[in-house]
Amino acid sequence: MPTALPAPLAATLGHLGTGFVRRYHRLEVTGDLAPPAEPVLFVANHGFGTVFDLNVLATYAAFEELGLDRPVTALVHQLAWTLRMGPLVEPFGARPASPDEARSAFARGEHVLVLPGGDLDAFKPYADRHRIVFGGRTGFARLALEAGVPVVPVVTAGAGDTLRVLSDGRRRARALRLDRTLRLKAVPVSLSLPWGLGVGAGFLPYLPLPARLRTAVLPAMRPTVDAAGEPESAEAFAARVETAMQACLDELARR
Repeated sequence: MPTALPAPLAATLGHLGTGFVRRYHRLEVTGDLAPPAEPVLFVANHGFGTVFDLNVLATYAAFEELGLDRPVTALVHQLAWTLRMGPLVEPFGARPASPDEARSAFARGEHVLVLPGGDLDAFKPYADRHRIVFGGRTGFARLALEAGVPVVPVVTAGAGDTLRVLSDGRRRARALRLDRTLRLKAVPVSLSLPWGLGVGAGFLPYLPLPARLRTAVLPAMRPTVDAAGEPESAEAFAARVETAMQACLDELARR
């Protein structure tokens, strides 16, 4: 079983990772870069991959730009702990994705980061690389409503151009019953360096092509209240956040 990384080493690796996307991918961070005055739920989109996703590095680079004065707890797919990789990501603030972990983080006064699309968003094919794919998941909006915290979307474009994803492998995941045994709904087929043509290579680091990355931090979003005083439902709030993120991704992709 991997041992936990010492905090100084984790911090050094984190800075190396964000420095890599800044230089190699010429990362540009724009948007509302004022640090939040209260705990918020950061909602980001996937590019390609799981813990090795370039979008995660770009999101943390955006956190550096924000100058956050609170820790960030990142909710990560349980698979990382199933594969006994949890100790490697925990020093970076990662915890198994669950409402209880998020509530505990907010109770400590921390920010929380979620990528609601999970494997559906992380393994989408090349033709859909500029799409936000949350797959109807609304748990993040329900969490924000329950905790009374705003949602701050963080959108990144460009990672889908660093390799070619030929198929998301949803049928393959169902055929192998991975959706039940490992909660995996996609097993991608991709072309990347150094793996070449690979099945499931999204769980491993790869050598990305030097495509440019652009990240935007959107203004904080809160649920609305209608004329009758009824608060916005979690489903409606989630759809509104996803729509705003898609519009932002469309703009970033055009640039």
